Amino acid sequence: MPTLTTKRDDVLGSALTLFAERGFDATTIPMIATDAKVGAGTIYRYFDNKEMLVNTLFQHYVTLFRETLEKDYPVEADIREQFRHLFQGMIRFTNEHDHALYFIKTHTSAYFLDATSREQFGDLLMIFETFFEEGKKHSDIRPLPSKALIAIIFGSFLQLYQLIRAGELEATEELLKGVEESCWDAVRHHS
Repeated sequence: MPTLTTKRDDVLGSALTLFAERGFDATTIPMIATDAKVGAGTIYRYFDNKEMLVNTLFQHYVTLFRETLEKDYPVEADIREQFRHLFQGMIRFTNEHDHALYFIKTHTSAYFLDATSREQFGDLLMIFETFFEEGKKHSDIRPLPSKALIAIIFGSFLQLYQLIRAGELEATEELLKGVEESCWDAVRHHS
């Protein structure tokens, strides 16, 4: 017999998939309930409304993403090793949490995000901003705004991830190494 915790997890899993694929406005509580194989009332037992559900989901995955990037971060290593760690962290996160990175990216500026969600997303971005700012101080990173550098890396990675999910590319070690090197070339300062 399923437990309440399992039902909540089923709701969160279904919500993640549907919000990532359809977006917030096109996803209804009945759709989530059907996909999670629970009644709509079960969802309301855990979440007051759809906004609370999406914020809970957003905060959960932003926190997991931040923790993935921070875990074993090579503070004393050179900038290239730090970049490799961040890039590999993005790969690990997407491999472990299908749909989550796309969900985060497509909902970062959403009108329904509460202050806690926005703050946690800011904390996540700070990891990248700090990396880029430190790199610019030492002339290792291009002198572009950090937000532009983040867009270069995230945009490239998200497009790659979508092509892999669509079956248009195979996520081989060689491909991922090549993309990492290309992203590094895009942001590093060329002397």
